Amino acid sequence: MRGALRLVRFRGAAGGGPRLGLEEAPGGDLVDLSAAEPDLPRSMREFLEIGPRGLELAHRALQSGQHRVSRGAARLLAPLGDPQKVICVGLNYHDHCREQAAKVPREPLIFSKFPSAIAGPFDDIVHPQDTSELDWEVELAAVIGKRGRHIEESAALEHVLGYTVANDVSARDWQMRRNGRQWLLGKTFDTFCPLGPAIVTREAVPDVHNLWIRCSVNGQRMQDSSTQHLIFGVPALVAWVSRFVTLVPGDVLLTGTPAGVGVFRKPPVFLKPGDEVQCEIEELGTICNRVV
Repeated sequence: MRGALRLVRFRGAAGGGPRLGLEEAPGGDLVDLSAAEPDLPRSMREFLEIGPRGLELAHRALQSGQHRVSRGAARLLAPLGDPQKVICVGLNYHDHCREQAAKVPREPLIFSKFPSAIAGPFDDIVHPQDTSELDWEVELAAVIGKRGRHIEESAALEHVLGYTVANDVSARDWQMRRNGRQWLLGKTFDTFCPLGPAIVTREAVPDVHNLWIRCSVNGQRMQDSSTQHLIFGVPALVAWVSRFVTLVPGDVLLTGTPAGVGVFRKPPVFLKPGDEVQCEIEELGTICNRVV
């Protein structure tokens, strides 16, 4: 496979169904992959299931100089709208453990979100009436590109297509005190998983464990860290999760959040309607979501 890709899903100015595309550059214009290769599926998950041949067609479209769409004429969607699994990791940054006086886990702490929680990179986050403790969590998300079970850590990155930015939006009351302290409900309200703007393939990210990662609320920096502070890196997480479940193309693995979340501030700070949350990771891009 030649070079890096920035895979997106979008709707054009005329509306219609989701289309597959490519960013020419971070934040730049798009190439309409669905126009360049009409026989490709419109689902990113189904596209990734094609494997290397699909990526070769994407490279060809990018190099053709045709089927350009200006950024202003497109509405970016979550790059993956229908993954089989959205897998999450808790307590996976050293600084996040320190801010809550928690012991560093000996093994990854795995939970999940339902895929119905996914929202686009610039979509609204809906503040549920059922919570008064809505919080942010910027996260690096890995996207699986190759099926595997019992994957060796040394080969784990071969199963990762690339990375994207995620916000693991959380209702802390439901996560920490309600529902028997099972995390699922507090993590999986609709719109609680903004993703995007693109899936950036591994070739564009020389060292995924050395990227700055940040979150701002209404322009105020709340989280400012580095993936250097991950406790379990991407290969270790892929290997660990694959002990229990088969990973398939399109699965999304959120790798945890650094220090700076609202619930552990003194006093705690929670999101309210009208707030704007911006999450950004070096090399991957920026997502920005308004709370409504």
